[in-house]
Amino acid sequence: MSIDFSKAAGVHDDALRLRAERTKVLASNIANVSTPGFQARDIDFAASLRSALGSGDGSGDGFNGELALDTGDQDMKYRVPYHPAQDGNTVELGVEQAAFAQNALDFQTSLSFVNMKLKGLAKAISGQ
Repeated sequence: MSIDFSKAAGVHDDALRLRAERTKVLASNIANVSTPGFQARDIDFAASLRSALGSGDGSGDGFNGELALDTGDQDMKYRVPYHPAQDGNTVELGVEQAAFAQNALDFQTSLSFVNMKLKGLAKAISGQ
């Protein structure tokens, strides 16, 4: 009998991949804070995770890590600025930094859950 690690990790496998992709998008926003006309983007995490999981009906094949800025994916959204800049840039540094920090914490949380699951499996395998 073999162990299916993707089932053992549960939702956190796809969540970690989506969080990593969102980190790239948020880092791109922060890097372009001074670029005239740059439009801040973000991933709709909840919608992306639902589509990765197939809405619970078993039809989803998981997130493949190919959500990119140029795909026009419905889960990628433009961020609406609180205070638009005159040069057309919609990146607000404080908002992006807060989103980046929250995403990093959420990534760490999912990573901790995966770590606990794997430690539990290791104990079960060793007979403890």
